[in-house]
Amino acid sequence: MSDLLVIEFLSEAKAEGVREMLLAMQKEYLIELGDAVAAVKDDRRRIKLNQLFQPVAQGAVSGMLWGSLIGLLFMMPLAGAAVGAASGVLGGRLADLGINDAFMRQAARTLQSGNAALFLLIRKMTTDKVLAALRVAGGTVLRSSFDETKEEALQAALAGARAASVEARG
Repeated sequence: MSDLLVIEFLSEAKAEGVREMLLAMQKEYLIELGDAVAAVKDDRRRIKLNQLFQPVAQGAVSGMLWGSLIGLLFMMPLAGAAVGAASGVLGGRLADLGINDAFMRQAARTLQSGNAALFLLIRKMTTDKVLAALRVAGGTVLRSSFDETKEEALQAALAGARAASVEARG
């Protein structure tokens, strides 16, 4: 069973940095992510989702390639490419696994302009090592499906980072 975690950061760069850190930890088998998406709210109050995996775009390219090859067999490569791309887009939309885009856009509406939220779908993690790494990250937990003890430990780790950054400025 996966856990959902949404952390708000003061900038897109900070959210992207934490995502990169967690992806590096995934290579060390300290965390297993099902999805990691950064959502940013711009000055015009629009929400932009920075996703790692784009199944719709990849499906369109793959479908166009296969459609062209099949179309060549029937002497209609352009029609084959068009049909292949359309079917690839449809397949990509159906295969969009991970965190629901509509949910992320809805949750990101609560962000202040310029802030970013990091949406994480966590399958497994070595809690103590991941929390130790997040101590330097800062941020505020917006939503979590963790149990109470794990969520309190996460809140404490993030609060420690916020306190350290306030002391450094002062």
